[in-house]
Amino acid sequence: MEIVLVDVTIRREWMDLKVGDVIKMKKSHPCGTNAWELRRVGMDIRIRCTGCGHQIMLPRKQVEKAFRGFVSRSGQ
Repeated sequence: MEIVLVDVTIRREWMDLKVGDVIKMKKSHPCGTNAWELRRVGMDIRIRCTGCGHQIMLPRKQVEKAFRGFVSRSGQ
């Protein structure tokens, strides 16, 4: 029996999200807007609705999946 070692390193590139960025999400909030301001960025991301100010915290994977583009970038 022959043992074969295979390198199965998975490299995951994260999106360049920064606190203060305003992003557009796939679905709109019940208040009618789909623009969200990033308030905290890490493994979990806190976002604030730009329409009504409601804040929620979501896993980074879920935010990246629903991401549809930047409305404005912080520092630009």
